[in-house]
Amino acid sequence: MSVVRTQRSFAEIRILSPSSSINRCSHHASASSDDATCGTPTWIGKGLTCVCFKRKGTYKRICINLTPRQEDRLKRLKHRMKVYFDASRPDHQEALRALWSATYPDQRLRGLISDQWKEMGWQGKDPSTDFRGAGFISLENLLFFAKTFSTSFQRLLKKQGGTRAAWEYPFAVAGVNITFMIMQMLDLEASTPRTFVTSIFLQMLSENEWAFDLLYCLAFMVMDKQWLERNASYMEFNDVLKSTRAQLERELLMDDVLRIEDMPSYSLLC
Repeated sequence: MSVVRTQRSFAEIRILSPSSSINRCSHHASASSDDATCGTPTWIGKGLTCVCFKRKGTYKRICINLTPRQEDRLKRLKHRMKVYFDASRPDHQEALRALWSATYPDQRLRGLISDQWKEMGWQGKDPSTDFRGAGFISLENLLFFAKTFSTSFQRLLKKQGGTRAAWEYPFAVAGVNITFMIMQMLDLEASTPRTFVTSIFLQMLSENEWAFDLLYCLAFMVMDKQWLERNASYMEFNDVLKSTRAQLERELLMDDVLRIEDMPSYSLLC
């Protein structure tokens, strides 16, 4: 089964799977006092949340019943998002070394604090200072990208293809910003889903535990593609990031997009 969703309307809903239910109810703005809080998620029983949209004076409410798998995977993803990078932790140090090895397999890393890191696009010789915005998950995202789509990763790292600006975006720092952008877009820090995009992502997460990481890789490719199309320079990075988010949201709301792999931009990855 699938969700019928278009860029214009969220009105038509079908059940995504036998284990999770989505239903819709419509009512006029004056129907009840509950309408005044439409847009604020409301829990109805365990795991059931409702998201409201106002369209032409009428409220549309979409209710989603999170399955145990969705709740478990969302809990683990939220935990990942709350982990700060700690340069004193051996596992975090090892993750940094693994990122270097995956990025430059033929170059020996001289140390976790080294000018070598600038080659990857960190701001200084200590990459740990750049993780403050998005935490350890941003390092995990970069490592996942490097290992899963090494060809695309290397192409972006080396700025291959297209006419490049004289003042390019720093690769690694851009990656941290992309992680932070996706976290904001999905609004996963909220106690309950507040947008239809979030609800769709939760369905994807139930199918693939690595949905967030896959979305990250796709987002990086979309960002670079838009960067080239705009012939952008570093000062325009935030504008490119905003348009990247808008494109991701549009694709997530397209018909028949039930997995990250179904998104049109997924074809950019190799």
